[in-house]
This record gives sequence, structure tokens and C-alpha cells, in this order.
Amino acid sequence: MAGYQQQPNRNMLWNIFQKIDRNRDGGIDSSELQVALQNGSWSPFNPETVRLMVGLFDFDNNGTIDFNEFVSLWQYVTDWTNTFRNYDTNRDGTIDHKELSSAMKGFGFRISERLIGVLMRRFDRTGTGHVRFDDFIQLCVVVRMLTNSFQKFDHTRTGNIEVTYEQFLSMVISVKVRK
Repeated sequence: MAGYQQQPNRNMLWNIFQKIDRNRDGGIDSSELQVALQNGSWSPFNPETVRLMVGLFDFDNNGTIDFNEFVSLWQYVTDWTNTFRNYDTNRDGTIDHKELSSAMKGFGFRISERLIGVLMRRFDRTGTGHVRFDDFIQLCVVVRMLTNSFQKFDHTRTGNIEVTYEQFLSMVISVKVRK
């Protein structure tokens, strides 16, 4: 079946979880997760992206990912891997301007090419005009979170809001991390 991937079994995931949980405390913290996650170039994940991912899956808010949370995180990373590969049309392991524009449109965002350029500059940590896998995840999650915050004020769904400066700062700074 084309495009079908068998889900890993819980025993396999448990073995992976135990390897990542180096201090054997039953939870994976940001530093342990960062060691485990790598980009296609074998470079470590951006610490901001790792913290964001822990925040997304630390359902009990104890600062670590337990095994059940890890299972959800595994699926999330797998889904992002597939999404990334889908938009990395030239198969170079990064997302360029054209590919990011296509991804944003595919996700349903109406974003100008100028704003795509702003996103590229913000999330291209290597300065090469390309966004790596971890930065792509962070970019997409941040855009989604900011969009959700914006929509709370866009009661008429016109794409325009009127907010005070304090509301704006609150909206940008205290964006709730959600899947």
C-alpha cells in the first residue's frame, strides 16, 4: 500500500524511551530529548524547538515527558517528518522559500510572499536561505499559535482586528502552547 507506514509497537517505543531517559527517572527532559533528536544533517535540534515540543506533550506539566506522553510525541514527530518530506520537493533535506510558500498554502494560511521572506529570515538559523526540519516544526507551530491568538480577537472573521498595545503584547508573549 503506497504511503502506508506501520505504527511502531509499544515495546519498541519503550526501548527507545529507556535509551533517551539517561538518568532513569521515568521522564525525558529537554536536554535528554535534544540529544535524541537530530536533523537529517545529524545536527542537534534547536533547543527552542525541543522546549516547545516538551511543552506540547508534557500533559501533566511536570517538566518531563513520561512514556505515554512520549508515544504521542513520537507520532507527532513522525507526522512532521512526513509533512516535511512532502514539502521538501527538491529532496535536499531543507525547506526553501518556494517550498515554505507551498507549505503555508497547503496548511490553509493566506500569507504574502513578503511574510514568507520574514519567516525564512526568522527561522533560517544557518543563514543559507533554507529552513531545517526542527526549525520548520517550530515555524509552523508558532504560526499556528499566533493565528489562534489572533482569531480570538477577530470576531467577525475579516482578517482585521483592533487591539490595544497591551493586548497585542499579551497575545504575542503569552501564546498558549497547544497541539
